[in-house]
Amino acid sequence: MIHDTALWNSLPVPALLLDSSDAISDANSAAELFLNLSQRSLVGAPVWDKVSIDAPLAEAFARARSQKSSLFVNDVDVGSGERPAMQCSILFAPLTGSDGMMLMMISPREMANRLTQHQATGKAAKSAIGMAEMLAHEIKNPLAGITGAAQLLSMGLSAEDRELTDLIVEESRRIVKLLEQVEQFGNLRPPARRPVNVHDVLDRARQSAAVGFGAHMEFIEDYDPSLPRAMVDGDQLLQVVLNLVKNACEAGRRGGKIRLRSFYEPSLRVRQPDGSQARLPLQIEIQDDGPGLPPEIAAEVFEPFVSGRENGTGLGLALVSKLVAENGGWISVDSAPGRTVFRISLPRAKEALPSGEN
Repeated sequence: MIHDTALWNSLPVPALLLDSSDAISDANSAAELFLNLSQRSLVGAPVWDKVSIDAPLAEAFARARSQKSSLFVNDVDVGSGERPAMQCSILFAPLTGSDGMMLMMISPREMANRLTQHQATGKAAKSAIGMAEMLAHEIKNPLAGITGAAQLLSMGLSAEDRELTDLIVEESRRIVKLLEQVEQFGNLRPPARRPVNVHDVLDRARQSAAVGFGAHMEFIEDYDPSLPRAMVDGDQLLQVVLNLVKNACEAGRRGGKIRLRSFYEPSLRVRQPDGSQARLPLQIEIQDDGPGLPPEIAAEVFEPFVSGRENGTGLGLALVSKLVAENGGWISVDSAPGRTVFRISLPRAKEALPSGEN
């Protein structure tokens, strides 16, 4: 049982505490309301008898419990015998210091109609993207207040109860990061393209990764020193490379290798939407020796909301693809166990072009 009943029942989302045998040990007020079941009928009952989830979670949940790690599941239908199912996101998190207890938090997503469910184009697409950007901006403000309140509340709590406030802070920050991706995805401003040395961008990304999220990896530079400058937005290209490098680091094992390669391919041309062909001779590759992309998503990895990670949002690579396309480039991936290569093909700056090139 959670010791601070007021704190437990003040959580704005349905929450259940599960014991080591997956029985419900406690349920807050929001959970009673959401499931339309009393705490008396919930406590002691197996969670899967009281909560119906339209997704095969047993294996992933068992793995999270055994590894004492968190599990986040997006967009699943959740209900009970007393109420119809609703699309939700679910967080399972271990309670440190407990004997195998897990916290289950359910976040209903009443506005979870995805833009990708319809092939929106023209003004309708821009309006939908603009609405998503506006909502992301507005939601970030109350989240900042929730985070601050949780941090203040934690100052007067015991270590055990601080686990809940720490969880609120952690999840609020995760949501803010997701909203920032939505804002970036909805940014319709054109890139500020100019001549950029891609090796400077690769070096900045490598240095940033090596002292942070990629400290456990080995980086290999394989640059063509004669490579001309690209005509791109340097900040956006850095964002693209950092995202790809971070994905490679998260997929790789300790001591794994990430190769950053550049080379010139004068024959590469890509057909544009207007039917013309664009020359994209500058090539950047980010290669890792991790497990590779799951085969079932490899062909759609650049689509929004497609992710190979249990807790992934599916917006990172979609944003990468959007930024590369807006800079006049092309991105592709070749993945197999032990070797995954993301290739970015870019236009070169028109300064001092060799004779015969346009």
